[in-house]
Amino acid sequence: MIRRAAFSLIEICVVLAIAGILGSTLGVVLMRQQRFYRGTSELITTRQSVRDAVEVLTTDIRGMSVADTARLLADSAMEFFSTIGSSVVCEVLSSSQLTLPPAVTGGTLTSFSTEPDTGDLALFYIDSGPVSERWHRYRILAFSSRSAASSCPSSSGLSRPEDASAKAFGVSLANSLDPGFHPGSPVRFVRRARYSLYRGSDGDWYLGYRRCNALGPSVCGTVQPVSGPYRSYNRDVNQSGVAFQYFDRSGGVLQGSSLSLARVDVVAHAASRQSLFAERGPWIPADSARVSVAVRNRLW
Repeated sequence: MIRRAAFSLIEICVVLAIAGILGSTLGVVLMRQQRFYRGTSELITTRQSVRDAVEVLTTDIRGMSVADTARLLADSAMEFFSTIGSSVVCEVLSSSQLTLPPAVTGGTLTSFSTEPDTGDLALFYIDSGPVSERWHRYRILAFSSRSAASSCPSSSGLSRPEDASAKAFGVSLANSLDPGFHPGSPVRFVRRARYSLYRGSDGDWYLGYRRCNALGPSVCGTVQPVSGPYRSYNRDVNQSGVAFQYFDRSGGVLQGSSLSLARVDVVAHAASRQSLFAERGPWIPADSARVSVAVRNRLW
């Protein structure tokens, strides 16, 4: 009779027990790693939301035009005209049509953060009359690109010969220009917009952007999410997802519309969509920021 070597039942049980311990240990390590990476990802997303809100609002508020802003809203929303570009008149083609110099590298006459289009406002400067009446506003009917060689030639003195192949611009206005405008007259372009904290269809709160009509009572388009999610709205600005506070140059708090605006404080509190679990129990990744923005185009 031949005897074959084999494992005993006790040896098999010991091996299975060791394998089970190693497997469960490995499972715990993997779960912790997954939890760590998930928590890190949520925290990065939350911090990014705060940075997005601060960067976008800081840029637009700093460049807002107080002289043109007709309305400042409540603690969770603000509506204003922001400057999106500047230039000078190159040629006056008719009472409601004109051209602008090209926006080229090294050029300083034309500059746009966002190219104007139908519905924006063009403000032309005349160096006469009361200071409060020197900027004349017109609604833009059409804004288009044109060849610099034909619309703003170097003979105008407002473009260079090497810019002949560059892109200049043509502007059509809804109304005729007042007398007194001429080549070289400064022009600013402004856009009316509204930022607000709103609740999305998924139940979360976001910072939203709406483009509004330039003239007349405020009528804004569909809200577009900028960043989020944030905490829900709260009357306490230190608890609300996104909140605004308005101040004059002496530090006094402003309520509603005012041309004495000098500073806007923005408070953002972002929160993760999900509750995560750590050694000390469940937690929600969150971050917050507070920034004071001095309005550059304010009145003194």
